[in-house]
Order: sequence, then structure tokens, then C-alpha cells
Amino acid sequence: MTVKGRRVLALALLLGAVARPLARAQTFTVIHNFTGGSDGANPLAGFLIDGTTLYGTASSGGSSGLGVVYALNESGEETVLHEFTGGKDGASPEGLLVMDKAGNLYGTTTLGGVSDDGTVFKVTRQGTETVLYSFEGKADGANPVAGLAIDTAGNLYGTTTKGGSSKGGTVFELAVPKVTGGKWTVEALHSFGEDKDGATPVAGVTFDASGNLYGTTSAGGTYGYGTVFQMTPSSSGWRESVLHDFELQSDGGVPYAGLVLDSKGDLYGAATDGGAGGANGGGTVFELTHANGGWTFTVLYRLSGWGISGSYRNLLLESGKIYASTHCDGTDGAGTVYELTSSGTTWTYKPLYVLNGSSDGLFSISNLVADSQGNLYGTTLEGGANGLGVAFKVTP
Repeated sequence: MTVKGRRVLALALLLGAVARPLARAQTFTVIHNFTGGSDGANPLAGFLIDGTTLYGTASSGGSSGLGVVYALNESGEETVLHEFTGGKDGASPEGLLVMDKAGNLYGTTTLGGVSDDGTVFKVTRQGTETVLYSFEGKADGANPVAGLAIDTAGNLYGTTTKGGSSKGGTVFELAVPKVTGGKWTVEALHSFGEDKDGATPVAGVTFDASGNLYGTTSAGGTYGYGTVFQMTPSSSGWRESVLHDFELQSDGGVPYAGLVLDSKGDLYGAATDGGAGGANGGGTVFELTHANGGWTFTVLYRLSGWGISGSYRNLLLESGKIYASTHCDGTDGAGTVYELTSSGTTWTYKPLYVLNGSSDGLFSISNLVADSQGNLYGTTLEGGANGLGVAFKVTP
């Protein structure tokens, strides 16, 4: 089957969603309507923000219809940095971008590459793309959906949703070449799919101050609804341990979002399903605190909605508050942008904007980023003037 004929993973996860109109809520500005031309279409991820520039990926559109890497200024004027062709350069980028000290951008494509199992790529600010690695679909993994984490040496870390020695996806490291002009080398640090360790990590990984990696799997674990995991480095290699097994009850389940750390080293994340009403809930926002050598899992808020309506991407922690978007939460299921504020042990939910599913966008699978003025930026997968997604700005 050709790349053009294949639906990307995250789009497949949305097949059960039905677009319905919503009433308008709070102030919200569309700064860019994707056209499906050279500017791209259907952005699954949100943005990396650098000063006043927003960098992102669109999963389709471009000259070959297979996605682009782009930059937006805060007014929504776009510069396309790379258009994917579906050949060795990759196809269907779905994850966030990460930037090195020199300002180069790194990301993944879910498809394309030598074996059509996805790539890791580099794009300069001038728009020169280089494929650093093409997945083979074997022990190295296949079909990365998430973006990457980068360490101080410039090594890249990420996940694949498939492949690995146990066929349930991997956590991988892509090491910087040891000599100028050398090849980047990949190592699968862990292969999911055995011993209830989890499976199908849709989100990426994040570092703590000690060099440990943390992430989520969307499936597997003791109950089959995903896990929170930790990767610990040692002289004999990396060791994976499960910090929480989701039950799809009050704790939630099927986490597609990754994890973020606060200044104390506590972890925050979101599950797309479960919570209020158990398996019929709209997902949860949760925290894991570390004390006395163990981790304590706490649900901070249970979202309303149905099925996979919760937050798909990493939360934004800003000034003691949590900001996120949802896929199909809200009055009629088109998505929301929301804020959680803590008062002691109680978190209060406030919708900053409820999408109406038409000109303002439909289904936000995006993370949110904040500029120096506190404005929030994100994307929607569909909707807008052309039905192909928007970039938006919300001022809390």
C-alpha cells in the first residue's frame, strides 16, 4: 500500500468522532487557516516556541500531500521550511519539534524513509532537511508518532509505536556522530510488549534532573489500558519500571499525552479516557509525586465527555496552573482549551474556549505553548475556513 493510501495512527484513533456544531464561548483568535497547499494541513501537534516564532508540523498537505515543517510568527504569517515527499525524507510528521543550541529543529515522521516505517529528521532554520535515521521496522522500532527529547550532548530520545524485539514499540536513543560527517546511531533502550510493561507509546519521553526518562504507553500494562513508566540508566544499560497501571476507572486510561515535570520533580500527565463515570468518562489529569523511594498517583481532575475526549498532548505548567486542550470535550464534542487552578488539594476547571467545530477549528490534538505575555498558542486537526485545521491564539 502506498504512503498516500495509509492513514496515520492518530487520525485512525479519531474515526469514531463525529463533528457537531458548538456555541461560541470565550475570546479566541484564529491566526492561520491551513489550506492543504504548500502550507500544509491537519496539524496533529502544536508548537515549539522560540521568542516570537512558532515552529510546527502538519501531517498532510505540502506539494506531495505528505506534510510539512513550518514556522509562524505570532500574527500567523507562515514560512514553509520543508515539504515531505514520502520517499527517503519521510512522510506524515505528527509530533512536536525540538531545537538544539544552534537553532536546528529535530522531529519524526510516522511513515516514509527507506522502509516506510518512519524517520528522524533535522531541519535547519533555512529549510535544509537531513534524515538522521530511517526505521527498519525490526528491533529498532517503527512508526514514531511523538516528538523527541534532547540531552546536553545533543543525543535524541524518543518512542516508536510499533516494532522492537517484543513488537509493542520502543524507547530509543539516537546518538550524535562521534566524528564529523559520521552516522547517527540508534539503540533501542527498551522494547515494549512483555511482562505487562506497557505497549504502543504514542507520547514521547522527558528527562528529570538525574537523567531518568519518563513516559506513557497507551496500551498494555496489568489492565491493558496503558502505563506510566520510568527508564533508569545504569552501567549495565537502561531499566524500565512501571509507576502506574491504568485501570480505565476513576484513574483514567489510554494516555496519549506525555509527562511534564515541575520544579520539585513531580510528574503531571493526562489520560484520554476513563475518569468521571469510569470507562465512559472523558479522561483525567493526574500527578505522580515521589517520596520515600516510591511514587504516589493522584487524579487532579476528571474531565467530562465521552471516550477519547481528553488531552492528547503534554500539559503546559505555567505559574502554578495547568493548561491543555481536548479532542472532543465541550458542549457538543468539538474540543476545548482549558485551565486548571489549584487551591490547596482542589483543582478548579475553567474552559478558556469551547470550540464550535466550524470556522474556529475542530478537534485539538495539540499541546499549548505560552509567549512572554501569557498568550497561549495551539492547533486544531480539522475545521477552520478550509476544514483542514487552524493555528489559534487564546489570551487567558
